[in-house]
Amino acid sequence: MSLVIVGSLAFDTIQTPWERRERIVGGSCTYCSLAASFFTSPKIVGVVGEDFPEETIQFFKSRNIDTEGLEVRPGKTFFWEGHYGYDPNQRETIKTEMNVFRDFRPKLPASYRKAKIVFLANIDPDLQDKIVTQMENPAVVAMDTINFWIATKPEAIWRVLEKVNILFANEEEIKMLSREINIIKAARKVLAKGPHLVVTKKGEHGALVFSRDFVFGVLGHPCEDVVDPTGAGDSFAGGFLGYLDKTGKLSRPELRKAAVFGSVMASFAIENFGIERFKTLRPEEIEKRFREFRRLVSF
Repeated sequence: MSLVIVGSLAFDTIQTPWERRERIVGGSCTYCSLAASFFTSPKIVGVVGEDFPEETIQFFKSRNIDTEGLEVRPGKTFFWEGHYGYDPNQRETIKTEMNVFRDFRPKLPASYRKAKIVFLANIDPDLQDKIVTQMENPAVVAMDTINFWIATKPEAIWRVLEKVNILFANEEEIKMLSREINIIKAARKVLAKGPHLVVTKKGEHGALVFSRDFVFGVLGHPCEDVVDPTGAGDSFAGGFLGYLDKTGKLSRPELRKAAVFGSVMASFAIENFGIERFKTLRPEEIEKRFREFRRLVSF
């Protein structure tokens, strides 16, 4: 199989109660592809400005991430600034500058169109729709979304969901989209529109995976000191889809393992600012933490 990831590459300024970091590399595509790269060789589609560091692009390549679909345009890279309080699940957006991302119209290279898995990160649902039409015969179309698009383009999201196999979103987003208070009813409403799986991200509490005939829960890894939770959700998706791409199977046991590996990769992402933890992460650490997750839920 093969995995294409379409999303944002960005500079983030992060303020936590303990530390502030200015203009560090982030973005949904960045986190997702790096997490997936520990399982497979993902292909990325995105746009950056001339200010985006060449050393980061070289780091992508060193992780066997295919950058043919990465555009470098005149101008500045997408920028986001956010503040976290003492509860890492709550964040406040201070500033967003679209820059070159404003005119982003994803066009997949010919070599990407035969990929078996495509992940549509939390970009404009109209763009997500257009990306799906560029794929030739994907086995899995997965998407993410955020409150902003749910509030401004709900009809477009529902239209895309008819073509999607997996939806990744947090609990608040799924309830907002479905207009249901109960998460089980909310997930069923989304499943009725077309997706085979709804993966509900619950931050430090892990995730719930809903299908039409089973529900599976995975814990968040116990972490005493969350340094930067910014890329956790996209790292979860990267681990989940990267593992599915590696195994080439979509059976129920493999989907459960994929959810655990998603939670494993998210747990590493939050241990340092930005993508720093992925620069030092080793495969044996991933396997060790996977075994720790297994011990956590065995009885």
